[in-house]
Amino acid sequence: MLLLHVVRTVCSDARNWRKWASITSINKFRSRDCLQQAENYPYAHLRNLRLCFSSTTSSVKNMEAVLTRTVDSLPTYETREKSPPPPESSSLEFIQFYRSLDKAQRPTFLGKLSSDFGVDHKCVAELAANVMDSQKRDMSIVLQAEDRLRYSLTPRYKVLLNHISRVEGGVKFLVDLKADVNEFLASKTSDSPHIRDLNGTLKSMLSEWFSVGLLSLERVTWKSPCELLQKISQYEAVHPVRNWTDIKRRVGPYRRCYVFTHGAMPGEPLVVLHVALKEEISDNIQTIVREFSSLDSVEDINKVNAAVFYSISSTQPGLQGVELGNYLIKRVVRELQGEFPHMNQFSSLSPIPGFTNWLLGLLNEQRKEGPSNWILSDMEFRDIEEITGGRAYETMRKLLSTNKWVSSERLVKALEPVLMRLCAWYLYGEKRRGYALNPVANFHLQNGATMWRLNWLADTSPRGLSASCGMMVNYRYFLQDTSANSNRYLRTKEIEASDQIRNLVLQFQKASKL
Repeated sequence: MLLLHVVRTVCSDARNWRKWASITSINKFRSRDCLQQAENYPYAHLRNLRLCFSSTTSSVKNMEAVLTRTVDSLPTYETREKSPPPPESSSLEFIQFYRSLDKAQRPTFLGKLSSDFGVDHKCVAELAANVMDSQKRDMSIVLQAEDRLRYSLTPRYKVLLNHISRVEGGVKFLVDLKADVNEFLASKTSDSPHIRDLNGTLKSMLSEWFSVGLLSLERVTWKSPCELLQKISQYEAVHPVRNWTDIKRRVGPYRRCYVFTHGAMPGEPLVVLHVALKEEISDNIQTIVREFSSLDSVEDINKVNAAVFYSISSTQPGLQGVELGNYLIKRVVRELQGEFPHMNQFSSLSPIPGFTNWLLGLLNEQRKEGPSNWILSDMEFRDIEEITGGRAYETMRKLLSTNKWVSSERLVKALEPVLMRLCAWYLYGEKRRGYALNPVANFHLQNGATMWRLNWLADTSPRGLSASCGMMVNYRYFLQDTSANSNRYLRTKEIEASDQIRNLVLQFQKASKL
């Protein structure tokens, strides 16, 4: 009895502290004097507090016993629409048990779920034979046989997953479960065909639940809920938020921030888009994330001619592969056109992840196979050796690995034409299955954007220099052409590019004799 009283007291105190911390933190975050204190988010550590002390007991439970209790049999074809739903307690037990498992135990548990409670393959084979036998009979019989076969292909565990989605927090649990499955498959922790089938089932279900018609577009401002602002700061994957003054500026004058949300995951942004309102399309990120108008300035509509999408972040790893970002850009374009009817310039200012690693790979090949002047012209080769006093390719490899080249004006000038044409080729010419190798390029090209402008020293942060030698690219959305561009790229894999990009690609091809 004493132990029970202690546990109840801890739970009660934790709930009261969470409530108090939430209220007081909002007031503090709103205060300009307390912005610097926001990093010490007062109840962040409570999120990991396990109040029910169930991890020890749940870890010793038998996985098969739990699955037998929680995963109901698939109703027969005749009773599929009449069978009562399983009790909510089954869904809650499954969720609680899964969360109690160690990371190393989860692949085994999901393996048992997907293999032992999946499709009845013997039944499928019998029904497939029935479909073949019915081909010469009346069409109604054929269609019913096909429908029976289609129903039999439903994994038994899908019934449980559907009912989990109906309990409070169930959809978020399934999104996180899908993230775990993605991780297990990517790391080869579990690569069974049953796990891959579970992955496909989850993706199909989430794609249906998170279709664009079920999502809500929200503009985030400084008056938005504090927890939402906190999450947007944490989720920012492209240009990290430094502090609360920074996030206040990113939702302030001449800036816009939009998110997609879903009714089943209240307060949880699914994908975040940051926009800068500019007089013209920006060619470097410093003018966006480092230079701001005063926080109390009033926007001059005459200075807003272009919308620059400078960061888009998907916040839920479990929704990987579910189309969200492209729909968010399209919705935001419509919103901005309603707010600024004269606006006709829409463009991204995008990072180029992977370029430096790709280039270092080329330089390593040069070192192994012996130098050949297809990366550098003879004059460029001599200039780099004269400036550095070393062997050109070996020196380039070392300098690009450490970012030290940006400290020399002569080197910066010498490397600009080299890196610009190599980067243009990387974006335009390097392919994966016929489509652009670079994932950011592929995303915008699928949306119908034009590869418009490659920008030199557009991101001089350590991260930008390491990822792409400081270069960034604008993918411009010419609204009248996006549909045709998208269809052409998806069908023929043809990339729509500006004259600048094509000229740089041509320079690369001449230098490399492609």
